[in-house]
Amino acid sequence: MTIRIRDTWHLPDQKQAGRRIEKHSPTIRGLNITEKQRAIGAGKTYFISTYGCQANERDSENLSGILEACGFTAAADASEADVILMNTCGIRENASNNVLGEVGSHKKHFKARPDTIIGVCGCMVQEEHFTRTLLEKYPWVHLIFGTHNFAELPAYIERAMNGEKVVEVYSREGEIYEELPEHRQGRYKGLVNIMYGCDKFCTYCIVPYTRGRQRSREADAILDEVRTLKKLGYREITLLGQNVNAYGKDLEDAMDFAGLLEETAKTGIERVRFMTSHPWDFTEEMIDVISRYDNIMPCIHLPLQSGDDEILRRMGRRYTSAEYMNLFNTIRERVPGCSISTDIIVGFPGESDEAFEHTLDVVRECRFDNAFTFIFSPRPGTPAARMEDETEEKTKKERLFRLNALWNQLALENHQKYLGQTVQVLVDGPSKKNPNVFAGYSQHGMPVNFTGENIHEGDLVDVEITDVHTFSLNGRKVGE
Repeated sequence: MTIRIRDTWHLPDQKQAGRRIEKHSPTIRGLNITEKQRAIGAGKTYFISTYGCQANERDSENLSGILEACGFTAAADASEADVILMNTCGIRENASNNVLGEVGSHKKHFKARPDTIIGVCGCMVQEEHFTRTLLEKYPWVHLIFGTHNFAELPAYIERAMNGEKVVEVYSREGEIYEELPEHRQGRYKGLVNIMYGCDKFCTYCIVPYTRGRQRSREADAILDEVRTLKKLGYREITLLGQNVNAYGKDLEDAMDFAGLLEETAKTGIERVRFMTSHPWDFTEEMIDVISRYDNIMPCIHLPLQSGDDEILRRMGRRYTSAEYMNLFNTIRERVPGCSISTDIIVGFPGESDEAFEHTLDVVRECRFDNAFTFIFSPRPGTPAARMEDETEEKTKKERLFRLNALWNQLALENHQKYLGQTVQVLVDGPSKKNPNVFAGYSQHGMPVNFTGENIHEGDLVDVEITDVHTFSLNGRKVGE
């Protein structure tokens, strides 16, 4: 199906999205909404599906807040909703297939209720081929917008309600939005954006194109948000950014991430986490701050991606395996008991058997507590997608199997140290599998399932570990 591109549509331009011209990003405060738009959702409901990372989860909290500012209320299920939004992630091709599967599933809903507004937003629609696929094959989607213009959602909803097909995807360096409405999904654990976008341009990564240039929020705004969450009873916050270690490098005379992390700890909130770190920007000062404050959790995500220096060079990662190992060992030495997780890609273009063995060597030496492992997924428009790739898919799958078997074994061995130990768990609530068992996370980021009496969501509970697994721990509340 060929679709006629309308003059009123704004379609993504990945070449434009990759440019870096501006030195400063504008800050936009509050929501652009008219009195009429505040009532367009009266008596109507919305449903949001969120794909991908914690940054997307935080975006969906803002989308929910904006829709509720328009008078909508949340529906328990998409089948009951008048507005359905899918907030997408563009990191891997499989995510695209999942989103399109959900978009297809809403066709019957739209035929039964043609006044339903079905929308797709977020990172994936910033990719040219994906948005064109939506326009050509999924005509029941009447609202498409990207990552840079959430604050315009009230106007987009109003236009869609008036029968317009709204396509507003901007390929620009991006802005910083403050004071947007929000509906937070948790009452005790909060996500706090400290920056948006990325300027690293790793050769396999689509994020610099979908999220724009690196844009750091002012430290005062971040710390005010943390203090507000603390007053509201939140016990844990996670500082979010594509590369939190680079925080402040785009601002004049700004504190760096080590300084921000320390000031966050000084607010007195009980738990501080951060996600994600890039090894190239991980400083000695950061390690010192983490080691000094008990409320900064001893849990660090440190993506390796590959243990082979040539592959790291082709990836544009800016460090060698030896430099990574030096950083890893420094963290282990100076932050006692720190758990370290990682990301690893197998089957990157040019990865030989020897290069893959180098990755296994680093995994054996690091003995990661957790790992997120993937077969290379070429993202259109990135340099890696144009690299010659002669490795058969069967070989890539075999490598992934071997890698997973190795790190699973080593992580299980690591976790034996928790047997008989007491860990502090922030309770998320009853386990989904057994209402008599409670679930939460330890200081080290380990999922813990445990039993006990008089336990409630949001409690900090001391738990004695009685059993360990690769991905979780089991235990009982101390004293019971």
